[in-house]
Amino acid sequence: MFRYIAIRLLYAIPVVWLVVSVVFLLIHLVPGDPIAQMLGEGAVAADVEAARHAYGLDRPLGDQYLSYWRGVLHGDLGQSLRYSQPVTTLLRQRYPFTMKLTLASMVVALLLSIPAGVRSARRRNMWDDRVIGFVSLLGLSFPNFALGPILILFFAIFLGVLPVSGSGTWMHLVLPALTLGTGLAAILTRMVRTSMLEELGQDYVRTARAKGLPEGTVVYKHALRNAAVPVLTVVGLQFGALLAGAIVTETIFSWPGIGRLTVQAISNRDYYVVQGCILAIGLTYVAVNFLTDFLYSLANPRIRA
Repeated sequence: MFRYIAIRLLYAIPVVWLVVSVVFLLIHLVPGDPIAQMLGEGAVAADVEAARHAYGLDRPLGDQYLSYWRGVLHGDLGQSLRYSQPVTTLLRQRYPFTMKLTLASMVVALLLSIPAGVRSARRRNMWDDRVIGFVSLLGLSFPNFALGPILILFFAIFLGVLPVSGSGTWMHLVLPALTLGTGLAAILTRMVRTSMLEELGQDYVRTARAKGLPEGTVVYKHALRNAAVPVLTVVGLQFGALLAGAIVTETIFSWPGIGRLTVQAISNRDYYVVQGCILAIGLTYVAVNFLTDFLYSLANPRIRA
């Protein structure tokens, strides 16, 4: 197990280097002068030069790259021009909200998809299998920016049982988590169904049934555990999609996370905050993929071998 984890850590190192390097180059790929755009069209040339010197953009690109790496390793991602705060401080304030929303959406997706996918596989080509397939297709076809306002109209305005926006209590988390988790639930439902159909046709399932084991034990303890490996792959890959989808969802529900901060930073031309937000999302995605590899070995001992 230790050797397996060490190899996966070594694989993650070049990915982290690439993520940091691409994020560093973002500000240099912006058309025109990013400092002049941040200060606005009416900025005096002397102020532009002073800001460029303060942010170190007048130095050679190699020196800027090494300086950026030193800042990343020491937790210094620069200063926000709009908020007059360190970017690290802003991320520290907003990051927990985004992770809370993403994890809640993942829980919603798993709670909906696993029972639905298992039932669909056990009832193959029956009426409930067709209903689940139609609902999952509908969930795949419905984007977050359309589902969010519909949920607001129904639950917050028509029924009045949930708040429209904000982040004060756990009730504020329900609608954003449903909006973000529904699309993933549709994908996972189809994946669970496919994996379970393959496992339910294996010899060990027939043997377990022949021994007289309860159907629930056969399905959930034996078949579902083996079917979980490809599902974990999709969960790990879709975690990045959840982080990207959080940008839209957080904006709709005024959720104070990194996604909403990214939109505000783009509107304010605060490129250092944009860099920090993208770096945080990218490194989180790398960490989640490493965690997914670790869960592979727990779900299936053959991978450790």
